[in-house]
Amino acid sequence: MTQDTTADTPQTPFDDLDDYIALGRLGGLALSADGRRLVTTVQTLDPDGTGYVSALWEVDPAGERPARRLTRSTQGEAAAVFTAGGDLLFTSARPDPETKDGDEKKAALWSLPAAGGEARVVATAPGGVGGVLAARDADVVSVSAAVLPSAEGLEADGELREARRDAKVNAIWHTGYPVRHWDHDLGPDAPRRYAFTLGDVAEGERAELRQLTGPGRQLEEHDAALSPDGRTLVTTWAVADPGAARRTTLVAVDTVSGERRTLVDDPDAEVGGPAVSPDGRWVAYVTSTITSPTDPPVVRLGLVALDGTGEPEVLADDWDRWPTSAAWLPDTSGLVLTADEDGRGPVFLLTFDGVPGQGPVTVERVTADDAVLTDVRVAPDGSALYALRTSYAAPAEPVRVDLAAFVASGAPGDREPVAAVVLPSPVPAPALPGHLTEVETTAADGSRVRAWLALPEGASSADPAPLLLWIHGGPLGSWNAWSWRWNPWLMVARGYAVLLPDPALSTGYGQEFVARGWGAWGDAPYTDLMAITDATEAREDVDATRTAAMGGSFGGYMANWVAGHTDRFRAIVTHASLWALDGFGPTTDHAYYWAREMTPEMRDAHSPHRFVKGITTPVLVIHGDKDYRVPIGEGLRLWRELLADSGLPAADDGSTVHRFLYFPDENHWILTPQHAKVWYQGVLAFLAEHVLEVPAGEGDTVLPTTLG
Repeated sequence: MTQDTTADTPQTPFDDLDDYIALGRLGGLALSADGRRLVTTVQTLDPDGTGYVSALWEVDPAGERPARRLTRSTQGEAAAVFTAGGDLLFTSARPDPETKDGDEKKAALWSLPAAGGEARVVATAPGGVGGVLAARDADVVSVSAAVLPSAEGLEADGELREARRDAKVNAIWHTGYPVRHWDHDLGPDAPRRYAFTLGDVAEGERAELRQLTGPGRQLEEHDAALSPDGRTLVTTWAVADPGAARRTTLVAVDTVSGERRTLVDDPDAEVGGPAVSPDGRWVAYVTSTITSPTDPPVVRLGLVALDGTGEPEVLADDWDRWPTSAAWLPDTSGLVLTADEDGRGPVFLLTFDGVPGQGPVTVERVTADDAVLTDVRVAPDGSALYALRTSYAAPAEPVRVDLAAFVASGAPGDREPVAAVVLPSPVPAPALPGHLTEVETTAADGSRVRAWLALPEGASSADPAPLLLWIHGGPLGSWNAWSWRWNPWLMVARGYAVLLPDPALSTGYGQEFVARGWGAWGDAPYTDLMAITDATEAREDVDATRTAAMGGSFGGYMANWVAGHTDRFRAIVTHASLWALDGFGPTTDHAYYWAREMTPEMRDAHSPHRFVKGITTPVLVIHGDKDYRVPIGEGLRLWRELLADSGLPAADDGSTVHRFLYFPDENHWILTPQHAKVWYQGVLAFLAEHVLEVPAGEGDTVLPTTLG
C-alpha cells in the first residue's frame, strides 16, 4: 500500500519550524444526545509563540457546513460535554464576568446554552474542576475536584490552600506509594468526585457540589462514566497491593447518597475505560492482566451487571487484539471497539448473539482506513459513528462512518469494512513533503515484521535518500498515529527517509508477537529492528551508507542498545532513555510495575550500560529534568559514561563528538513550542554533521537565531 501525499507546491509547513509549530491541532470529540451537534477542541499557538491555547469548534455531522468556532479566550477551553438538554459544558480558567476580581486561576465548569447566549460559570472548586460527565437522559452532572486530605469540604479546602500559599509551604506528606506520576508530584491534594443537578443552578449562582467520595488516593488518574439516568457513577478505584503496588478495581457510586459497591475486583488484573449501556443494565470495561517476568499482559473486554448481580465475564476471549476503548450501540445489541491492528487502529463491531452476558459474540472490522480512529461516538439512532481519524498521512480530522450501510451489507462475520468520510475540519490537513509507503520482512524466527516508510519526493536510485531509523516507545505500542513530538515529515522535508518499524513487543499483531520480546528487550526487538532496516536499505531509493537511529523512552533504551551492539549507523539520538536498568527500576514513578516485568537476571542481561565500551558511534543524549517516568539520573549517568568509558570517549582536553541537550523545565515530552523548535534544530544539526557530513555549525543551529 502506498499513500501518495504529494503537495501541489514544493513549500509545505514542514520546511520551516515556525510554520510547523503554528499548525492547529485537534483533540477530543463530543456528540449531543440528539446527534445534531459535534464539537471538538483545537489548539493553536498563542500570540507570543511560547504556548498553545485551546478553543471549542462545532463540526457539522452531516458534512454540509464548515466548522465554526464556539469559544474564544486567552486561557482556552477544553473537556467539552453535552448535557441531556443540549447545553455544552466545558472547563476553562478564563475570567468570570460575574465575579468582582475577574481573575479565576483554576479551571471552572462553564455552560454554553443550547438556545444560544453567553456561557456562564456553573461550578467551581478551590483546586479547580475536571473529569466532567453528564448523564444522557437526566440533568445530572459529575465533576472531579482535587481536595487537601484534611479538608471536610470545599470551603475548608479553600482556607487550607490559602494558608499554605501565604506561608509559602509546598511540602507533601506521604503515607503510601506512588509519590509521582509522569511529570508531576502527587499530593498533597487528591481527587474526589462530586455531583449536582444542572437545573437547580439559578442564573448567576454556582452549583452546590454534592461530595460522593472522600479523602484518599483511590481516584488518581481514574476513568469514570455516568449511567444514562444519572443515578450511578461507575469509576475505577485504586487499591493497594503487596510490595507498595497498586491495582485498579471498578466500583459503582450512588450519585445521591454516595453509597459505593464494588463491581469488579480481580487480584490478577487491572480495569479501566468503563462504559454503561443505554438501558442502564451493563458496564463494559477494558481488563488487563497483571504482568510477570514471563507473562505479558492480556488485554480483553469485560462485562459486568451494573446492579452487581452475577460475575464479571470476559468477552471475545479468542479475539487476538487488545481493545483500547468501547462504546455501546443505542439498543444495547453490541459495542463499538477500537484496537491496534497491523500498523492501524480500526473500529470493530462486537455483536451479541442474544442478550448481553449470555451466548457467543461476533467481532468484525468496520473501517477500512489505513489509519487510527479514536474518540468514537455513536449516533443516537445507531446509523453512524463519528471519530477522529489520524495516521502518518494526516493529523487528527473528524470523520463519519456509515454504520448502517456496514450492517446492511451482510450477515455478521461476512461484511466488508467501509471507509470513513472526512467532515469539514476546523484545521485542514497540511500538505506533506513526501509520501508514505509500507515495507516488511521476515525475522529469523519466521515472524513478519512491518513498518511505515516516509520518503521525500524525488528519492530514487539516482538520488537515494539517507535513512533515519525511528524506534517507538512504550514498549507496548505501534507507529500508527500522527505524532507532533516525533514527526517524520520535518526530516523528510530535509531529504531524509524515515523508517517507523513495529518490532517485537509492538501492539496490533497478536499476543505472541508481544510475547516474543517480553523480558528480553535486547533480543527479538533488536533483531527485528535490524532485519527491517536491512530490508529498507536494500531499496534503490534509500542510501544504505548514510543512516542514523533514533528513539525516545523505550525507543531511547533501544537506541542505547543499538549503539552498544553495532556500528552500522553514523549517529544515534537517544531521548528520555533508559540506560542502567538497576538504577532505573527503583526510581521510576511506578517502580512496582517495573518489578513485575523483569527478574534481576533479565534486567542485568538487557541493561545497555553494560555495553558502553562497544559504543563507537557519536551519540546525542536528550533529557528533561522533570521526567519522572525515566528520571534524569539515567541521562546524567549515560552522559558521563559515554565520555569516560565508551569506545569513543572524550579526548584528554575534554572535547567530544557526543552531545547532551538538556531541558531543565521539560519532562518526558518536550511540550512548549520554542523548546520543540530547539529539539528539532539540535537533532537536525547533529544528524547533518554526522550523516550528511555538513561541517559543524553549518547545519541547523542548536538555538533559534533570535535566542542566541
